[in-house]
Amino acid sequence: EAHLVESGGGLVQAGGSLRLSCAASGFSFDDLAIGWFRQAPGKEREGVSCISNTDGTIHYADSVKGRFTISSDNAKNTVYLQMNSLKPEDTAVYYCTADRQYAGLPYYYCEGYGDRRYDYWGQGTQVTVSS
Repeated sequence: EAHLVESGGGLVQAGGSLRLSCAASGFSFDDLAIGWFRQAPGKEREGVSCISNTDGTIHYADSVKGRFTISSDNAKNTVYLQMNSLKPEDTAVYYCTADRQYAGLPYYYCEGYGDRRYDYWGQGTQVTVSS
């Protein structure tokens, strides 16, 4: 069965770092776009960073630019989100998704264009940043 598995969440103090991983099982990331989204209690889901594995284009939300880095290891079929200088407002459940229709379109993927019914979803991983 094809699915995504996230890992790497946890509790960290403000200013600290975490690295999230999103591993694909049962399918390949090669021709997909992969997106990291987050949702905090009482808030709408937010696109954090998205990468297109077809051309390497990347988009970051303004709120994480300069602090977060997305990368893809095709050999491991895994996408990473390195999160540095974490702030309490980064606290949320982080989800990775993957979708073929957004390949080459990371901006539109992250900004929520389209029907948002992505091909693959992970189960989510909690990130909590204490002040």
